[in-house]
Amino acid sequence: MNQKGGVAKTTTAVNLGIGLVQAGKSVLLVDADPQGSLTSHLGHYPEDMPITISTLMQKVMGGEVTEPGEGIMHHSEGIDFIPANIDLSVLERDLWSAARPMTVLAAVVEPLRQKYDYILLDCGPSLGILTLNVLAAANSVLIPIQAEFQALRGSQQLLGTVFRVRNHVNPDLSVKGIVMTMADTRTRHQREAIRDVRETFAGKLRVFKTVIPRSIAAADASAAGKSIFGYEPRNKVAHAYKQLVQEVLTLENRAKQ
Repeated sequence: MNQKGGVAKTTTAVNLGIGLVQAGKSVLLVDADPQGSLTSHLGHYPEDMPITISTLMQKVMGGEVTEPGEGIMHHSEGIDFIPANIDLSVLERDLWSAARPMTVLAAVVEPLRQKYDYILLDCGPSLGILTLNVLAAANSVLIPIQAEFQALRGSQQLLGTVFRVRNHVNPDLSVKGIVMTMADTRTRHQREAIRDVRETFAGKLRVFKTVIPRSIAAADASAAGKSIFGYEPRNKVAHAYKQLVQEVLTLENRAKQ
């Protein structure tokens, strides 16, 4: 999550997810953005989806039972996903009328936990009720931050939202860490921005060692409906996301010890 747009949230969700699949994990992606960015990235027109995450959330709000596997689609690179479209924006307005408005998405996700090693939820650029639902459903938060000095602006508000949800709704919620994205380390400005982020959060939050570089190939992969691994596997972005996958897996292994 990050309330700022254009920081590679969806790109990170897709490539981290498919990278985990390539590492032998079962993964479900959930598009929690009314713009349907993740759905589009995986090669589908959001408006053409007959069943979306909003369909399932609407069922929960109406007291209906969702069927096992309902709404789950499969991508050719081995990952499952639940799509989203503009209907989610309509449902967002209705969420406050639900009995427990912040836990509707959690009710959808909970029955799926046993089926997958990882469920990755892709937020839109907002700290509204939909993002609060994601935080109520999640175990941890991964925060992509663009390698720019102004990227730190708003981080206090973002982290404050996370901690409020943890204190009042989801005590198991943690911050997995910050991943720097869209970086061009050839420039001094960006190298200094990366150093500034690491110094700002030193001893407070994990900043992943992996830095995702800027590359037009990442946007081209999205337009092609593929991950960077399926589009241009030798690209520097593919190499970086493989490193991020290994960092995530290492953290999980340490947590199990």
